Amino acid sequence: MSAFPQYAPEMRLRFAGRPAPAALRGSVTGVTCQTGMGDADRLEVSLANEGLRWLDDPLLRLDTEVSIALGYAPDEPRRLFTGEVVGTEASFPSDGMPMLRVVAQDRRTRLAAASPARWFGVPVPKLGVFPLPDPVVAPVLAIEHGMVPLLDPLGAFLSAALGVVDVVASAEDPSMRQRVVRRQQSETTLDFLKKIAVENAWELIVEHDNEPSGFVLRLMSPAGNLSSDVTLRYGRSLMEFTPRISTVGQVARVSVRVWRPEIRLELTVSVGYDWDRQALTIEVTPGFGLPIAGGAEVLLVDEPVTIATAPRLIVAKLLPRLNRRTTASGSCVGDPRISAGRVLRIEGVGETFGGLWRVVSAQHTLDGGGYRTSFDLRKEIWFDGIPPAAQGAVRVQGGLLSLPAPNS
Repeated sequence: MSAFPQYAPEMRLRFAGRPAPAALRGSVTGVTCQTGMGDADRLEVSLANEGLRWLDDPLLRLDTEVSIALGYAPDEPRRLFTGEVVGTEASFPSDGMPMLRVVAQDRRTRLAAASPARWFGVPVPKLGVFPLPDPVVAPVLAIEHGMVPLLDPLGAFLSAALGVVDVVASAEDPSMRQRVVRRQQSETTLDFLKKIAVENAWELIVEHDNEPSGFVLRLMSPAGNLSSDVTLRYGRSLMEFTPRISTVGQVARVSVRVWRPEIRLELTVSVGYDWDRQALTIEVTPGFGLPIAGGAEVLLVDEPVTIATAPRLIVAKLLPRLNRRTTASGSCVGDPRISAGRVLRIEGVGETFGGLWRVVSAQHTLDGGGYRTSFDLRKEIWFDGIPPAAQGAVRVQGGLLSLPAPNS
């Protein structure tokens, strides 16, 4: 049964801030809107180009603002995308109707087009250069390209804590302070921002359903966003679901070698995650040692590391790998509430694969086959602290599954 059984899909398409003309809406044969974490969101609009009427239409020129909202009448459609036209593609078949495909992306494309060389430090007389904290650097990158940064409180706190480690560890060593100063060189501003996000356990998401639509760049901390936004049940609102869990290539811990000149000793710092106890583990051993039992996989970071840079490097290397242990893909009847960064509660698929999932990417498609939503998901270590029952995950016993009563 659909979550919206009695309603017909409704689309609202706008170009240059105005509703698309009725003739253009009537020519739309399909739309696809994809949102994700990190790279730019994307909208594709396919038009029947009868008589080549849309080929040179000024509404479809490059850099024109375009937005789309989807939903079900009589409710107000939910805005899923606001961005700018970045390309058009025409087809002139020997048989059939000429077609025109309009492609738009969100404003992260502006960050991807810029690649200045610079550093983010504050010169202090007689003391040297001190690094600007990441909660300052990241918003600056967004603001200079016309976007409004929004940093989650927990993300700001964790980043500040890592920043304190940077400053304290390098306080007496000017050369070490130089190494923790952020430098952008031979990379786009978007890649530079993504690197900062990874090292602070942030995700980059553009907010389309909040004003100013398409301009808000959210630096989201997944650890602070754990409550479910949408509930889907297998056999009801969840049409297809393909979860997978694998330890192939799974890293148990990350180890870095740190040279301490004041004691003339190399230390091996290992940080891992104990799946049985659902807890982070930290070990520091002198010299080059990897005290891992049971043949667990270890990622040895073979690059220059200091005691100041080690924490961020470990976060950047370990967390993404832990969050790739359990992943899934699925689809449902079109649901405009589902977008990148949201949390889905999946019910009716057992305890291992049920419960809370993070939406990594979501694709909304409206065409002659109707409105449907497909998505890619991941289980995060942050969800492990929530009991399965509280997540809506029910264990299968004797081949029978007890579905909870509907609550949405």
